[in-house]
Amino acid sequence: MSERARLMGWALLATVLVLLPFGVTSGRWIDFVELTLFVAVMGQAWNILGGYGGQYSFGHALFFGTAAYIQALLQFRYGISPWVAMWFAAAGSIAVGAFVGYLSFRYGLRGSYFALITLAFAEAFHVLARSLISVTEGGRGVQLALNQDPERAIATFQFTFAGEFLQAYGYYYTILIILLLAYAATWWMERSRFGASLMAVRENEDAAEALGINAFRVKIGAICLSAAIMSMTGVYYVQKFLFVDPGIAYGPSKSVEALFAPIIGGLGTVLGPLLGAFFIHGVGEFAKEAIGAVWEERPGVDLILFGVILILVLGFLPRGLVGLLDTAWRRLTGGRGGHA
Repeated sequence: MSERARLMGWALLATVLVLLPFGVTSGRWIDFVELTLFVAVMGQAWNILGGYGGQYSFGHALFFGTAAYIQALLQFRYGISPWVAMWFAAAGSIAVGAFVGYLSFRYGLRGSYFALITLAFAEAFHVLARSLISVTEGGRGVQLALNQDPERAIATFQFTFAGEFLQAYGYYYTILIILLLAYAATWWMERSRFGASLMAVRENEDAAEALGINAFRVKIGAICLSAAIMSMTGVYYVQKFLFVDPGIAYGPSKSVEALFAPIIGGLGTVLGPLLGAFFIHGVGEFAKEAIGAVWEERPGVDLILFGVILILVLGFLPRGLVGLLDTAWRRLTGGRGGHA
């Protein structure tokens, strides 16, 4: 696929997502797409480090949770504007990413060792969030005050009592803007010298260093960029739900969703995490509807069906959904192709 065709495809996709609320009136489907975009951003954050850098993380909730807590606590304790707090939230996640990256990459940890240390850090922060009650409110979590003044909806970054349009679609467009920024950053990275160095490190770190690439610096840059994008999902979550606790912030669910989306969609591709996120939630909804129609009182059976479908995808599509699309495009165009 030519560069022009890819750009046109992305422009068309962005246009569809921007105009979607004007054509879809069902709140359920807007919520479905909104949640999907949320997971797609998390997936892209993981994809930068895992897909392009080859450094598989099992603890990306670490960056999500750190940003969520900073965002919530700065408003809860000090009354700081959410628009100011988000910069501190992003900086906090980047600092944590740099710290974890320094400890890991300085001593040459990679593969399963790096995956385990990220998991360990996420669990350690989970324990700290529960234990430091005077700071984090412990297991009670942090509950932000609900703004009921429509005139302060933008200032408080809360759309529940805003005008009709913001109330219905404010958070949808918020996560869409975050998605477009995250994917633009990934698009730039993929075509930059930094991205080329990162992919060289992924393929063969020793050979990359022999060519003059500073692998340590490149991997630190990747984990910081990944943490920055992941932090925006933490900010978004706090502003939408006005609550965060240790389980939400540092529990395994966010880490699992972040890694599943790019693995299913296609590692090391710009489009992969978005396809993977739509697939995950599309299959999840299908499983619930299908099982509900046949066995109404069978809780958990939809999760089994969901798991079986995921196993089949992972087993038969090693390059993910992007690989499947690429193969189909090659057949249609007589051998010309290229990943999204």
